[in-house]
Amino acid sequence: MTPAQKAFLDRAHDAAKQAGHIFPEMAACECALESGYGKSVLAQSCNLFGMKKHAHEFYPTVSLPTKECLDGRWVALNSSFIAYPDWAACFADRMETLKRLAPFYPHYKAALEATSPENYVDEVSKTWSTDPHRAQSCCQIYREMVNDWNANA
Repeated sequence: MTPAQKAFLDRAHDAAKQAGHIFPEMAACECALESGYGKSVLAQSCNLFGMKKHAHEFYPTVSLPTKECLDGRWVALNSSFIAYPDWAACFADRMETLKRLAPFYPHYKAALEATSPENYVDEVSKTWSTDPHRAQSCCQIYREMVNDWNANA
């Protein structure tokens, strides 16, 4: 992991913690994966998770191309994504989205009740992403950073 990637993860961890995320370390790993460590076009709009437009908009949106794994194959399409004012707003909206949708998506409910970061990301990834390897990829990033975070705690 490069120093720039570690700096991104530290900044994301701090923003997730500020926003009250239940597992800020894993949230940082999730957004590193989702945004290419902040290098994606969408990350320029402070959207670190690929949050798509909500039914009731609070933040503005941007339309961008994306890839989703549908029926076992990657498909290119355009989607409307939220543009956040800052990273903390992104993390806060992510938690609110999981809470709001937990009654309808059992994996979100299970994620919010998780007792470990690994269990959290495994559950949330079952519904959040079309990438079948998302949870494992997030856990790999987490394993590379957890000692640094524990040393600074």
